[in-house]
Amino acid sequence: MQAEYSPREVERAAQAYWDAHASFRAQEDPAREKFYCLSMFPYPSGRLHMGHVRNYTIGDVIARYQRMRGKNVLQPIGFDAFGLPAENAALKNGLPPAQWTHANIEAMSAQLKQLGFAYDWSRRLATCEPRYYRWQQWFFVQLFKRGLVYRKNALVNWDPVDQTVLANEQVIDGRGWRSGALVEQREVPQWFLRITAYADELLAELKRLEQWPEAVRVMQANWIGRSEGLEIDFPLAERAKHLTVFTTRPDTLFGVTYMAVAVQHPLALEAAARDPRVAVFVEEARKSDVTEATLETMEKRGVPLGIDALHPLTGARIPVWAANFVLMTYGSGAVMAVPAHDQRDWAFARKHGLPVKPVIAPARNAGPPDVSQAAYVDKGILFDSGEFSGLDFGQAFEAIAARLEALGRGRRQVNYRLRDWSISRQRYWGCPIPIVYCDRCGALPVPEDQLPVVLPEDKVPDGRGNPLARDPAFYRCDCPQCGKQARRETDTFDTFVDSSWYFARFACADQEHAMLDSRAGYWLPVDQYVGGIEHAILHLLYARFFTKLMRDLGLLTIGEPFTRLLTQGMVLAESYYKVTPGGGREWISPQEVEVERDAHGAPLRALHKITREPLVAAGLGTMSKSKNNGVDPQTIIDAHGADAVRLFMMFAAPPEATLEWSDAGIEGAGRFLRRLWRLVHAHVQRGPAPPLARAQLNAAQKALRRRLHDALAKIGDDFERRHSYNTAIAACMELANAAARFEDTSPQGRAVMQEVLEALVRVLAPIVPHLAHELWFALGHETPVIDAAFPQAEAEARAVETVTLVVQVNGKLRGRVTVAADAAEDAVVAAALADDNVRKFVADAPLKKRIVVPGKLVNLVT
Repeated sequence: MQAEYSPREVERAAQAYWDAHASFRAQEDPAREKFYCLSMFPYPSGRLHMGHVRNYTIGDVIARYQRMRGKNVLQPIGFDAFGLPAENAALKNGLPPAQWTHANIEAMSAQLKQLGFAYDWSRRLATCEPRYYRWQQWFFVQLFKRGLVYRKNALVNWDPVDQTVLANEQVIDGRGWRSGALVEQREVPQWFLRITAYADELLAELKRLEQWPEAVRVMQANWIGRSEGLEIDFPLAERAKHLTVFTTRPDTLFGVTYMAVAVQHPLALEAAARDPRVAVFVEEARKSDVTEATLETMEKRGVPLGIDALHPLTGARIPVWAANFVLMTYGSGAVMAVPAHDQRDWAFARKHGLPVKPVIAPARNAGPPDVSQAAYVDKGILFDSGEFSGLDFGQAFEAIAARLEALGRGRRQVNYRLRDWSISRQRYWGCPIPIVYCDRCGALPVPEDQLPVVLPEDKVPDGRGNPLARDPAFYRCDCPQCGKQARRETDTFDTFVDSSWYFARFACADQEHAMLDSRAGYWLPVDQYVGGIEHAILHLLYARFFTKLMRDLGLLTIGEPFTRLLTQGMVLAESYYKVTPGGGREWISPQEVEVERDAHGAPLRALHKITREPLVAAGLGTMSKSKNNGVDPQTIIDAHGADAVRLFMMFAAPPEATLEWSDAGIEGAGRFLRRLWRLVHAHVQRGPAPPLARAQLNAAQKALRRRLHDALAKIGDDFERRHSYNTAIAACMELANAAARFEDTSPQGRAVMQEVLEALVRVLAPIVPHLAHELWFALGHETPVIDAAFPQAEAEARAVETVTLVVQVNGKLRGRVTVAADAAEDAVVAAALADDNVRKFVADAPLKKRIVVPGKLVNLVT
């Protein structure tokens, strides 16, 4: 063992050993308890960011710990490789997305290996590989055959210049993020998955996910959004039609003063055809952003349609308006507006001079609420509501529902905020949807023996829509039913489809003849899933949905994919930028800040400092990061070693908390590792330590052993139950300091030191695996530390032989005594009374009471 710690040499040697011995290749073993640990796979963006490093370090620590607990561990890795960033890179660099993506996969794989993550690399997959998406296409065909897939027109954000569909986040102030063109709302045929058919199960089974963060479960429940209400038909005046709305507040029915429909509603389009004012409004609204977040804050605009609806119970005429806050994709595209009891309706009514009619009072005999400044939205007692006045919410719900049902103008209804999942994307770099369109036979799935439909990888997007739609070699095909010329679907899958089942494929990534096999039954569900909370809704919900689909197709026997979920916090750092002549920001690394000065040495006036800039939010291919790439992990690894980076990531904050990057912190981590190296080196230089003889230990040796096993008891709880690795590391540092102060080089002193150092190395092995690998061999072992057991605390070693007690006389401190840990109360009192200072204050006064708190104090009351 060399005297100085060289991270680069130690890490290369350990990684070479693991590679040569295939140390982390997982094999199914029904006789052993399995543990499937998975971190959300990355998008191959080119280089790792600190958010990646933290995410994957946390998962690796858990996986390595569980292995040392004797479990059969699977920890795979792959890449969420399709998606828009590759197309953007292709536009910028003039390269096919495939070339950019595969190069990035290799580069990031090398970085992941450099960090020592214990992955089974034989299972590596990328969602852009035909061997993966072949089974995704097969699965889609099975769902198509079972009626769980359908096609219909849907509104999308359309960029008329780039001729492409934009995601909501690509629409900035109503314009395309790349072209700057005004975005239009356009109806485009889309494929949908019937996720709403599983809404009740997805909601109900959230209660079973007891090892998920409560925040994630609440977010999913709110996204599914189950609500019970009434579907009510409002007849249209002078027409034989009606306008149907859904409401969860039928108690406010008598407060309706207008109806509002979406600009795409048939009534709005009909009015636009005859009224230029309506036509202008509809066209303007069609070009505006319709995301839910935008709707909450945008100005509420509308126009009357010149149509009246009739109140279903009173027959009163109610004007119908087109409004920009009503979405055609939600419910029937129409709402009954009650300005007195809904804030959005109130704001619209005030802007357009519509009546505000309160019908709900806070309590009986309380009088009407004040709605001059805001709507009264709480439930209460009905008034001015005909025969229903005086009823509370529950009573009114039942009575109004019964009356509307009797009249044939209403029915009870359970609605969901959740909508069926649109999985079509008018983009090139994605998995082709396996559908063929025939003029005679309609839309047909591609026959299974013709899968996969391979995406041509030589295309270079030019910003003018999907190149597949302009490639006859791709879209021309024969109808699988009649044999006549047909056209292949050129849309590709939403990339969330790719990431909704990858965790199952890892179980049998080499299976060429089926989507899954029996190995999925052994490994699933994932025991520990790690990733950012930004995926709380979409990815995690879709993965749960796909698991239920796979179960119902007989591919799995489980209904939930992830037993335990850990959502790690972000990595934040101080960031710096200069203002460029064009008003933009030029990011500067923290290391460069000190040299950014003028010729006289003064700081640049245009240099700004932003604290707590997020470096990256890791996980999957949808991560978001600041324009500042922040601290480059490669630079830090080169300077301090991978183990120092791993140690800092686990020590600086608990996994769920935000981690503040600190140069001083990474340097401190390196110092600790060097100190531990020197401690082991000094010990092994003296030769092999003799076996531990517990009966021969002196007081100092027993004290160090007691400190060791007290620390192991705490560390074990930190690892197993609390996932509080920062406090476990702190305990290791304290123990290492105690060992450094222990100068006993006698045979049994060295035996105790051997036990302490072996325990430290094993405890730290999941966190700093390269260093632990080297030190374990240096301590005399012939098998690697990854195959050693995680150390457990010994109760006997923790036992205390004597204790020192505080002695009080009449509640005041008068002395201290040392007694046997198991001393009886009489013996404790006798020892206290034998103390000279205590005896002085007790004197000859008789004892009125004696209070003994074992292990802590004695109080003598005279």
